[in-house]
Amino acid sequence: MTLQEGQRVKLAADLRLTDPIEVSGAVIGILSLAADTAGTVEEVVQHACEDADVREYERLKSLLDSYGDAMPPESRRQLEEKVGALRPAWVAFQEQGPLVTVRVRFDNGLILSASPQDLYVPA
Repeated sequence: MTLQEGQRVKLAADLRLTDPIEVSGAVIGILSLAADTAGTVEEVVQHACEDADVREYERLKSLLDSYGDAMPPESRRQLEEKVGALRPAWVAFQEQGPLVTVRVRFDNGLILSASPQDLYVPA
């Protein structure tokens, strides 16, 4: 599920924002947001795939699908081997799904930018 700009959301679980805050060696607190804290999505960013193996798989698979029938048999076989070797990276990418981050302005005024969309559920 991809969130939309302007959509109301809430945190799916408690979110710890800082490591323990210490003063004179004593822990005095941790900054966290509670589950169900509501806010509004201000920005949605779909990140391009940054894995070189996935990009290469897409490129070679497209080449094979488009021109494979017209290739000499040995060239086609080599291309099929390369595509097969890159397939595990492609499958892992497909299972993971595209990386989408969001900027959310919570009702309490706090803003979280570049946070994964799976931290939130629709409100």
